[in-house]
Amino acid sequence: MRSEQYEAVIEGILFTMGESVEIARLAEAVELETDQVRQILHKMIERYEQEDRGIQIIEIEDAVQMCTKKELYEYLIKVAKQPKQHVLTDVLLETLSIIAYKQPITRLEIEKIRGVSCAHAVNKLVEYNLVCELGRLDAPGRPLLFGTTEEFLRSFGVASIEELPVLNQDQMEEFRQQAEEEMNLKLNV
Repeated sequence: MRSEQYEAVIEGILFTMGESVEIARLAEAVELETDQVRQILHKMIERYEQEDRGIQIIEIEDAVQMCTKKELYEYLIKVAKQPKQHVLTDVLLETLSIIAYKQPITRLEIEKIRGVSCAHAVNKLVEYNLVCELGRLDAPGRPLLFGTTEEFLRSFGVASIEELPVLNQDQMEEFRQQAEEEMNLKLNV
């Protein structure tokens, strides 16, 4: 097959699947090495960008997905039913950031960090498909372990957890002090 034919096959698979597809599975489908498929994908990504197409291919960990460009959202909702917008409150964002940086993590560990119950927040994040159950901790009671999903990566525009911003020690200390002040305010009320 010619390079253009491989691109057509990969494009057809990604379009049809509608969700992320592991690069290794694409390689199996077109009977090429994973590195060769990565090269084809990067060529396709560049071409879509150069031609200012309405679709793009995004990388999510060791997978790729074809999706519409964010800039076209306002036009899409005129034709398609507007998806429900989930509102992430400060509590949900705080809980989500703890899970993202500490995963896999149990609900009890999240509550130790936040200082308050987090059952509702974790359940909402699971409902929004930003967090999922990863399994159970091998400890008494076998508590659930939580981690982020592909939807989390997609929503926040990162290809993997490693791309999350790194917090420096000064920021960590500032956050710790803010949390302690909030705890003192709640205890004094």
